[in-house]
Amino acid sequence: MASKIPELQSKVAQVVANHGGSYYKVLMEQNKHYIQDPPTIEKCQSLAKQLFYTRLASIPHRYNSFWKELEYAKNIVKNRQDINIDNAGLAALFGLECFAWFCGGEIVGRGFTLTGYYV
Repeated sequence: MASKIPELQSKVAQVVANHGGSYYKVLMEQNKHYIQDPPTIEKCQSLAKQLFYTRLASIPHRYNSFWKELEYAKNIVKNRQDINIDNAGLAALFGLECFAWFCGGEIVGRGFTLTGYYV
């Protein structure tokens, strides 16, 4: 797998060199309503500050949502005799999916090796 990475990088570089400019133009044209004019450093700093404080303002809502989800999970555990096989199967599949993503992340983190880290 590691031997194919340079080959893949060269193919990506070739595609970007051939089609990168046109892709950039199309992308900018499709999203021109998001672009702030003029694109100055001050405008970028202002937008970054707006994003920061907007996310900061959303914390109470996310906090409340977290506690509602936790209460829902507690109620499911309390009333586990009411769980049917469909819900149990979905929960098992979700857990399996989470485990698979974890394993995939571990493999990527090790540099795409299944056996261990490069030393």
